[in-house]
Amino acid sequence: MNKFATLTVGAFLTVATVANAQTKEEGYKFTDIKRLPTTSVKSQDRAGTCWSWSTISFLESEIMRMGKDSVSLAPLYVVWNTYHQKADKYVRMQGKMNFGQGGASADVTWAIKEHGIVPLELYSGLNYGENVHAHGELDAVLKGYVDAIVSNPNKKLSTAWLRGYDAVLNEYLGAKPEKFNWKGKEYTPQTFATEACGLNMDDYISLTSFTHHPFYTQFAIEVPDNWIGEMSYNIPLDELMDVLDKAIDKGYTFSWGSDVSEIGFTRNGLAVVPDVNIKEMSDAEIAKWVKMPKSQQTAELLKKPGKEKEITQELRQIEFDNQLTTDDHGMHVIGKAVDQIGNKYFIVKNSWGDYGKYKGYLYASYPFVAYKTTSIMIHKDALPKDLKKKLGIK
Repeated sequence: MNKFATLTVGAFLTVATVANAQTKEEGYKFTDIKRLPTTSVKSQDRAGTCWSWSTISFLESEIMRMGKDSVSLAPLYVVWNTYHQKADKYVRMQGKMNFGQGGASADVTWAIKEHGIVPLELYSGLNYGENVHAHGELDAVLKGYVDAIVSNPNKKLSTAWLRGYDAVLNEYLGAKPEKFNWKGKEYTPQTFATEACGLNMDDYISLTSFTHHPFYTQFAIEVPDNWIGEMSYNIPLDELMDVLDKAIDKGYTFSWGSDVSEIGFTRNGLAVVPDVNIKEMSDAEIAKWVKMPKSQQTAELLKKPGKEKEITQELRQIEFDNQLTTDDHGMHVIGKAVDQIGNKYFIVKNSWGDYGKYKGYLYASYPFVAYKTTSIMIHKDALPKDLKKKLGIK
């Protein structure tokens, strides 16, 4: 090979190396605008209890916001109490309601209001020979148990069935502590919630935005996991997004219920709504696009920040009415950020452990949140005064 050829090949390789580096650097780059205090990332593991982990994380941030000592609370203590109540209602309803691992933020506030809360270090919920949460067996046992009771083989329910059910919870999750010491003081779960944590469950409200109910009224969102009948304040989408944006500025985090089945929600810390218009592609581009596997289409869409769908109240409603927006997952929003072209995102703490590019966190674009939110739990004081007055919130 002559010198000229060597230089040419070398130059080509240099250009290729730079091009590859630019391609690799083409992805999303985020600048945090505000990140509010939160406890460490935890993992729900192989259990469908995101609703408890996310809402507990939200309440842990609330404790810090109020100037109390930081503490990790016990999501499985809430799960015990919620599963007990769900079984009682399922039997009373003769099996005509959803019974499973799923739930909502209201399950947590109800459970704490009724039964208090305990520190995570005192109640792990791991009482069945596992180091991680794996509820497949527990879920099957509980469902089989309550279905047997509903079938009423004695033609009259015994006085033992609920005690027997609770015994199953105790064996899998552990018996609930009635009193305990924490930092040199004795508490019950109820006094720990109010005195040590400073929590008042009446301070927390649920917000949503749908047009099949009147705005500025309350309704129970029609999703299977809302078995408890949580009432949400219904406000227009632009007002909802304004509340969430300004809440972070004022120091309030919030619990976020969302659909995560969209192509733009990835396991590597991103939730976006790419605006792909097939009609604007050339014939060659369409042919190439259609032939791509779904995974490759996703990779192409998420190479770098771009235009996202314009989310309207009508589009959001259509997705919900057609059951394309479902109550998949609960998370905790703790801040906001922008990408390198100025698109706005919420910083989200997840409950899948220390995974992905952002170590258990993800960035959800404002259009994604507007599009796929089912409900929000937030402190009532995060709302503007005029909106609180309009909703009748004191």
